[in-house]
Amino acid sequence: MLFKNHPKGLIQAALANMGERFGYYIMNAVLVLFLCSKFGLSEETSSTIYSVFYCGIYVLSLVGGIIADRTQNYNGTITWGLIVMSLGYVILAVPILSTADNIYWLLPLTCFALLMIAFGNGLFKGNLQAIVGQMYDNFEREAAKRGPEALKVAKSRRDTGFQIFYVFINIGGLVAPFVAPLLREWWLKAHNWAYNADLPALCHQYIEQGASMASDQLANLNQLVGQVSGAIPADMGAFCSQYLDVFNTGVHYSFIASVVAMLISLVIFLASKRMFPAPGKKVKADAAGYTPEEKAAMAKEIKQRLYALFAVLGIAIFFWFSFHQNGQSLSFFARDFVVTSSIAPEIWQAVNPFFVIVLTPLVMAFLGYFTRRGKEISTPRKIAIGMAIAGIAYLFLAVYSLLVDYPSATEFRSLAADIKDPLKVGPWILIVTYFFLTVAELFISPLGLSFVSKVAPKHLQGLCQGLWLGATAVGNLFLWLGPLMYNKFPIWQCWTVFFVVCFISMAVMLGMVNWLERVTK
Repeated sequence: MLFKNHPKGLIQAALANMGERFGYYIMNAVLVLFLCSKFGLSEETSSTIYSVFYCGIYVLSLVGGIIADRTQNYNGTITWGLIVMSLGYVILAVPILSTADNIYWLLPLTCFALLMIAFGNGLFKGNLQAIVGQMYDNFEREAAKRGPEALKVAKSRRDTGFQIFYVFINIGGLVAPFVAPLLREWWLKAHNWAYNADLPALCHQYIEQGASMASDQLANLNQLVGQVSGAIPADMGAFCSQYLDVFNTGVHYSFIASVVAMLISLVIFLASKRMFPAPGKKVKADAAGYTPEEKAAMAKEIKQRLYALFAVLGIAIFFWFSFHQNGQSLSFFARDFVVTSSIAPEIWQAVNPFFVIVLTPLVMAFLGYFTRRGKEISTPRKIAIGMAIAGIAYLFLAVYSLLVDYPSATEFRSLAADIKDPLKVGPWILIVTYFFLTVAELFISPLGLSFVSKVAPKHLQGLCQGLWLGATAVGNLFLWLGPLMYNKFPIWQCWTVFFVVCFISMAVMLGMVNWLERVTK
């Protein structure tokens, strides 16, 4: 069985995380596109908000880790995280039409809701991961009592355990991207309108400029309005306001599903928390029994472990900067350059979690093959392999975009429909790209969590998991560069930048592998 020879409580922790991730990925799938359609923001502005929000999620994980480590109340911190996130989603679920008269407070209120979600996530995410790490610490401690061979087997389970934990995250992520498009299109259909990804931006432009819009843009607006409504309305301004209201209200309703998912996670966690360890308490009790020499040796070991941790965190920054373009430039690419007339752009966010679920057993079998033959691939080496595979994904996109001679996205969008439509590529390009990115993710993200749990001092587990998420925050802080390059340069150059970043990170990681392997023995 999948959970055989793993600590008790792993499945309950994974289920609690799965519900929270379901709610989170609903919002993540639509956020950058929602900010554009809701408030008429430019892609650069919405991407900046997205980047700051994503950065905040992981920076605040440091705060959550510090709170849990100092109070040594991991379960309580996680519980409050779920409650705070739920309140943030409640605010997002209220549908209010954005106008020139209320945007001055409505946009800040939306950002405040995002801050609540980020803070709640900071209290929840890293500390739940710390609890999973403590499960394996206790699991290995019990195995050590049965002898060296039992301990060796127990240690080999940690990477696998975090991969299993990661699969449950992505089960929620697989279903979530379908929720918002389905609710939005249902609500549009209820008003006898159809979905069109390009129409919200043109509606905002018409509301601002009226009939003084550029003639080609006005022609595009009339053409799209005719397609979604069946006729050209007498009052185009009124139609644009109504369409935006209905279009975005459907998305607001999807945040109700996020609230429900948070509450389900809360129930699962509260019902299971007696099964979870409390990191820090046992360490504090044991510390009094150490001699000064033992404490000095421990301090030296802790210092080496923290050096190793920060080295891997540096690599993680560049991976997440590249990988999380799935919510930014890759989402825009799906909307602008890919034939997705029958599939909403947000739904492509489900390809990655689908591949996680399908490919995780294959990756586990691949790595297990070497372990069974006494040639186990170390966690640092796995991370280097992951960076190489991420580079391949962007190399593929760069080569294809160069061969087709795609211009910048801004230039491409300005082309008339009869010119740009034949240039669009089939959905297969997204499937191939997400395949490689997902394999890379499976070599880096769950194994990075496992690595942190190995090197983290026992009394700083929440903080160290927060540091891993903090590295993700730094990478996310620069996500806005992706859409900036995507809109300004021929897009093959944008993808080439990410390829170079991944390749250099792989080379640096390989240069540190021997040292990292010694530290984690």
